[in-house]
Amino acid sequence: MQTRVDIPRPSAPGEGESSGGESGGGASGLLRSGAMMAVGTLASRVTGFLRTAVIVAALGTGLLANAYNTANTVPNTIYDLLLGGILTSVIVPLLVRAKERDRTYGEQYEQRVFTIAVIFLAVLTVIAVLCAPLLIDVYAGSYTGDQRALAILFAQFFLPQIFFYGVGAFAGAILNTRHSFAAPMWAPVLNNIVVIGVGGAFLMISTGKVTPSNITDTEFMLLALGTTGGIILQTVALWPSLRKAGFRWRPRLDFPRGELGGVGRMAAWTLVYVTATQIGFAVVTALSNRAGDKGVAEGLGEGYGFTPYFNSYQLFQLPYAIVAVSVITALLPRMSEHAANGETHLVRDDFSNGLRLSSVIMLPAAALMLVLGPEIATVLFAHGNTSQSDAMVIAHIMQMFAVALVPFSIYQLMLRVFYAHSDTRTPALVAMVTVTTNIIMAFAAYTLLDTKWIVVGIAGGFAVTNLVGSLVCWSLLRRKLGGIDGRRISSTLLKLVVAIWPLIGFAYATHAVIDATLGTGMLPSLLSLIVASVGGGALYLLFAKLLRVGEVQSMLSMVSSRLPGRG
Repeated sequence: MQTRVDIPRPSAPGEGESSGGESGGGASGLLRSGAMMAVGTLASRVTGFLRTAVIVAALGTGLLANAYNTANTVPNTIYDLLLGGILTSVIVPLLVRAKERDRTYGEQYEQRVFTIAVIFLAVLTVIAVLCAPLLIDVYAGSYTGDQRALAILFAQFFLPQIFFYGVGAFAGAILNTRHSFAAPMWAPVLNNIVVIGVGGAFLMISTGKVTPSNITDTEFMLLALGTTGGIILQTVALWPSLRKAGFRWRPRLDFPRGELGGVGRMAAWTLVYVTATQIGFAVVTALSNRAGDKGVAEGLGEGYGFTPYFNSYQLFQLPYAIVAVSVITALLPRMSEHAANGETHLVRDDFSNGLRLSSVIMLPAAALMLVLGPEIATVLFAHGNTSQSDAMVIAHIMQMFAVALVPFSIYQLMLRVFYAHSDTRTPALVAMVTVTTNIIMAFAAYTLLDTKWIVVGIAGGFAVTNLVGSLVCWSLLRRKLGGIDGRRISSTLLKLVVAIWPLIGFAYATHAVIDATLGTGMLPSLLSLIVASVGGGALYLLFAKLLRVGEVQSMLSMVSSRLPGRG
């Protein structure tokens, strides 16, 4: 049986968004909510692009960058492992159900859960800082000497981010349940601006190549304090929006009998899911770091380790975050409301609308990343301490991630359907399959491929993993929802696949012509990106419209209605 926490609710639906069925304008309402969040997410990810580019220019892709990025990944991993998944998959549905029962009870429930989350985060952060050497050894056991010492020191400064990540995520969850989506999408922009400033300042004060052995105290403190300071600012910036939404935190721990146990049962399965995924990530991180060490030992250079993988993953996340995350964030509260009311057909409609709408952007984005990977990497990363050849390593990894973009987005959206039903058991069991696949593929890449292709192969394994997860979830959801609107989804996806081929052809032709006439480099790559994206995008929209893809027409109509002088 699935794990559930059922909170009694009144017979009439509570306040919130209207149902999202076909006739109820579910797709158009979702499109409006998603578009509003996508603007903030776009600003966040564009500045995130700049942040990543500046840090890569400042630190390169070698030993210093690996120490910095590994240490900066640890607080994200620990937070995700012990709280992040619980917030996204458990707390949002429970808060929605609590408010369905009674508004006053729902507000008291928020206070209690927020209080225990703050206490847990504080304790977790202290323990993590004390265990920094052990954590670095887990994720980067191949580090020795100055690189290991620097990574541990970075981790001790970065691990307090756990507390602020958690508070910020909980604040975002509360805002989402109140249908306030803008602030959580815009807050990361502040963090990105701070880190961009940090990277720029590092470039200004450093001379020559900085390594773990010759980094100065001033350079270290700039990176350490600036990186964590950006996360603190990002969290604090959410507080005015919380107050505007009517949330006032009053610490309380007066949980009624059985209430905390219900949360714990759901959280336990979520912990299983997150633990499994983080084991997979730890293996990938360790193998990527070992690949980098092999590259150095074989005389290939420092640019074949974890940092190229990390930077490629950041690029891969851009279209997913702008579109799929926006759609998922808007969908989860609504699907939770429909699931609480037993309206399975509306949950099915929500899922179908969300998948079709997000695919409109995911497919062409994946195509452009696949064809124009070298140009994207050159424009963003071939600067400062990062060479053209280092950028090409990032490009090849990103092209593999492009293959994963659509199955990854579909898989993540399907998991939210289970969470909307307060079912955390099924995602945990599915994760056993996907993580096993990921680990097998990563070890195969590390064992079978030449050193310079190991991390590329690991990214390819990520694509296979998400395809497996999508297929398994699809089979389970068909039974859970009594069908999954497969005919309409398949029809839309087929039309979109046909529509992207003119885009692929135009982008490849642009790449070939400019490469043959102007060569490689910053300006030719930038020209290729602009011409291929604009021309290919126009062809994609034209063919999608000719094929009568309703979601594309809806998006174009919405954009047109917001142009100056239009109603």
